[in-house]
Amino acid sequence: MKLLTRNRDIEHWDAEDVVAWENGGKEIARRNLIWSVFAEHVGFSVWSIWSVMVLFMPAATFHIDPAGKFFLGAMPTLVGGFMRIPYTVATARFGGRNWTIVSALLLLIPTLLTLYFMNQPGTSYTTFMIVAAFAGLGGGNFSSSMSNINVFYPQRLKGWALGVNAGGGNLGVPVVQLVGLAVIAALGNAYGNASVVCLVYLALIVLAALGAALYMDNVKNQKADLSYMLKALGVPQSWAIAFLYIGTFGSFIGYGFAFGQVLQISFKAGGESVAAATLHAAQIAFIGPLLGSLARPYGGKWADRLGGSKVTLYTFAAMTSAAVVVALASTMGDRTGSPKGGVLLAMIVGFTLLFVISGIGNGAVTKIIPSVFEAKSRGLEGDSADKAAWARNTSGALIGFVGAVGALGGVGINLVLRSSYASTKSATTAFWVFMAFYVLCAVVCWAVFMRRPGTQPADQTAAGADETFVIAEAETLVLRAEGESLGAADTSSARA
Repeated sequence: MKLLTRNRDIEHWDAEDVVAWENGGKEIARRNLIWSVFAEHVGFSVWSIWSVMVLFMPAATFHIDPAGKFFLGAMPTLVGGFMRIPYTVATARFGGRNWTIVSALLLLIPTLLTLYFMNQPGTSYTTFMIVAAFAGLGGGNFSSSMSNINVFYPQRLKGWALGVNAGGGNLGVPVVQLVGLAVIAALGNAYGNASVVCLVYLALIVLAALGAALYMDNVKNQKADLSYMLKALGVPQSWAIAFLYIGTFGSFIGYGFAFGQVLQISFKAGGESVAAATLHAAQIAFIGPLLGSLARPYGGKWADRLGGSKVTLYTFAAMTSAAVVVALASTMGDRTGSPKGGVLLAMIVGFTLLFVISGIGNGAVTKIIPSVFEAKSRGLEGDSADKAAWARNTSGALIGFVGAVGALGGVGINLVLRSSYASTKSATTAFWVFMAFYVLCAVVCWAVFMRRPGTQPADQTAAGADETFVIAEAETLVLRAEGESLGAADTSSARA
């Protein structure tokens, strides 16, 4: 009864207040984190549900070729990316608890549409594209969830908390694929069996909304309106962060949608029947997203300790190497007609590494965001509370924009793969393109966040430097802020 009658509104929340944090604050934050993760997790599953639906759509019945299926995967990614911008400010406008309930219930729309039209194989391709577009509603949940949790946790724990929140959400990708695998293994890949997947998620959507209603809270002093997003975009590093997030999260979600199809095509080219190729693809496809999701919190944790920019640079160096492995394996497979044996194993291992490393990179890039604005706030007027509020609100607003741009990277991956298959009947060209892009991301990360700042012009005033927020000077502040976050965490641990 107490659970039903408790006050869901918190008038003032200050995560940096250590006394309040230790006297019940961290329990409130943990409760909100748990249900935020669950709701976001379901959102990710609905967002990526078409990566599973295409496995129930044989070309002979639905008359959709592999290139068309890549478009079906790109559509929810595209819509989900754009939805992330309004979802970011929705938590501040309506309250974190209230918006989590609404955003969860909105997932009923794409799930019910998918349930109906998957049982209508004569449906036009355009209609399927529209239905897939509605699944993009699930992509918006990430930004509202991240913006909300960004408020609840102190700077010294943001990397870990945001990593757990995002990683738990990312797990929705492999989990929906596991549900699809279970259905295919038990019932087969007939299109009617896709209904089971939809029914499972209808139940989970209701559970997510109910859990948010009972256990989450609204923070009344949270602000993340579009004006804060515009302020965030006035900082040069914001654009660099968004670009890097294309390489990390864009890779994760893009491969999450495409990996199963790439495997299915490879198994079919190796001589397997459609049913066998579908089952084998489903047995493997979930592994990469699963490991990548589990790795994300560690990326945030390592970024808390080593610095987000440093971990991000290492991430892109490793992703470049993994992409080379996949591209070489695919090249060797082209010479024999299809990847088989050790070549296919190398491709799968390389793909899995891309998932794991991109998961680590997701957590690291996300950590850079609050560090940048905590550093930027030091040059503002006002007391420490005002500066902390500005940094919290601005970084929360930027998370949505960065998430939106990053999701568009997933669209790019599906479109590049589609183009590669359409022109060469192989994904090899796409893999070399991805490798080159990771090299570019590493260069941008080093140039913007790692390169030592040069000497400032003698006539540049401190006020002018703060106003323009020169990239080199700003990164000095970012690295200093990251180091001080570590020191604060160590001091906190010593006190405990």
